[in-house]
Amino acid sequence: MPTPQLMPEHEASLIGRVTDVTGSRLIATLRHDDQGHNPVVRLGMEELTVGQLGSNVAIRAKGVMLLAQVIRMWEEEKEVRVTLSDNANTGSRRTVGFRRLELLPLGEIAKDGRFTRGVNRFPATGAEVHLVSAKQLEALFDRYRSQGLDMGRLSSRPELRVYLDANALFGRHLAIVGQSGAGKSWTVASLLQRTVKTMPDSHIILLDLHGEYGWRDEAGKLHSAFPEHMVRHLDARELEIPYWLLTFAELVDLLIDRTEPNASVQMAFLREAVFSLRKKANLDLGLDRLSVDSPVFFSIKELYLQFKKANDQQLEFGKAKGPLNGLFDEFLVRFQSMFNDSRYDFLFRPQKRNDSDQLEDLLRDFVGLSEPRRQITVIDLSSIPADVRPLVSAQIGRLAFEFNYWNPRRHEFPILLVCEEAHQYIPRDDDQHYAGTRKAMERIAKEGRKYGVGLCVVSQRPTELSETVLSQCANFLCMRITNPDDQAYIRRLMPEGEQDLADVLASLRRGEALVVGEAAPLPTRFQIYAPDPPPASHDAPLSKSWRQGPKDLDVRGIVERWWRQER
Repeated sequence: MPTPQLMPEHEASLIGRVTDVTGSRLIATLRHDDQGHNPVVRLGMEELTVGQLGSNVAIRAKGVMLLAQVIRMWEEEKEVRVTLSDNANTGSRRTVGFRRLELLPLGEIAKDGRFTRGVNRFPATGAEVHLVSAKQLEALFDRYRSQGLDMGRLSSRPELRVYLDANALFGRHLAIVGQSGAGKSWTVASLLQRTVKTMPDSHIILLDLHGEYGWRDEAGKLHSAFPEHMVRHLDARELEIPYWLLTFAELVDLLIDRTEPNASVQMAFLREAVFSLRKKANLDLGLDRLSVDSPVFFSIKELYLQFKKANDQQLEFGKAKGPLNGLFDEFLVRFQSMFNDSRYDFLFRPQKRNDSDQLEDLLRDFVGLSEPRRQITVIDLSSIPADVRPLVSAQIGRLAFEFNYWNPRRHEFPILLVCEEAHQYIPRDDDQHYAGTRKAMERIAKEGRKYGVGLCVVSQRPTELSETVLSQCANFLCMRITNPDDQAYIRRLMPEGEQDLADVLASLRRGEALVVGEAAPLPTRFQIYAPDPPPASHDAPLSKSWRQGPKDLDVRGIVERWWRQER
């Protein structure tokens, strides 16, 4: 089916001409009053405002057809001579206001109407500037319409639906950024709901740090941001991602303080001890290539005893200390404090995952293959200690990557990993505490596309998020951002030539986004559909609560929840 013609064909759409051309910008001068200037132009049944910021225009010259976006409008005054008769030497001078538009070229329009991003040939001065009708603009999204991922309505033309390319959106990674209250959780819920409706065989893992996508009311009833038939909620404690699945780097992050003087000795001993214990506990598996990172069971108690024995070792009947005597004091204190803390029981004292054969059930649980099978698996991390959330998040991400890395049908079973509040566990700085976590997530960002593992990072502070991860994201859903540092950072991440679009971020409404990247035919500002049901991310109704709020609270119940670590 041929693409509808994008170029305007009638004189009514002509609003001005190009008067200045640079490598990345065009300046157009609008027709002035004597030439039929009109601030509002009627095209068919539409009334379009000339020069509206964010609107699109078409530029036509001999052999060149471009689509551009209005990014600035201003007026300049200039004195001109007005001739009063046929005698050019007579007349008067008057001041005339010339209206200018700064245009950002988005791409070229072929003769058959097909749009291609990027500009190969620029127009010369004098090229015509035309308004684009809704029908012509709608043709840009036609090639994505067949995928059915309808995400919202165009802000400047609410009658137009915005369709995104699911292959590019999820296959080449996505970043959703915006300040607190801009609607990020709202957007995530809407995006995933519509994704599953469009693609019912989706496989999505959502890391929920604050319990926004699944929560219980006072009666204990579970509420969800997704319909019951498409989601499975797992508490990270009940899921049990045990210590023996940690890689060596993750064990170091958990058990060793890298700033301690004896850290290097502790790491060397840990490597040898873990490797020997993994090998000892799994002789029956007959594995020839077992490594220190192999996801097989070993005894955490035996690991502790090996460290304690080396730390207390004495020679010559107590007359001399062993070579490692006293070097593991800090390690043993750190280990015992976590091992004896009930909040870490899901990690150190697993009830179900006590042998290597349990790995299969664990993988089935979080990729949605356990009964009942669901497209979305929400893993609630709000119930586990904050200091171990980065470790568990990285572990889940790594398991998703490794699952498809070894899956021969990986391209038939793509997985999307959605990381809420990603800056908390994939930080930009070189904090050694998160070294293993950051490395695991950066590996997914760099290599996941080859193995069918897509990444969606969600953050309110993009400047604090790993630059490596963000640089691998080919798509951005940018919500409202008013912080100048975050705006400048997002601007640098945008494709060359589209960076000035970051200027609109501060003016976006709640639930409104600017999509930039390969998933959209052109940078698009649109209003995202409201999710149904919505997540529990709404602001506290302060004014109402302070007028009609409760006079007393069940403080005893609060204390008991705190004691039990149950929200």
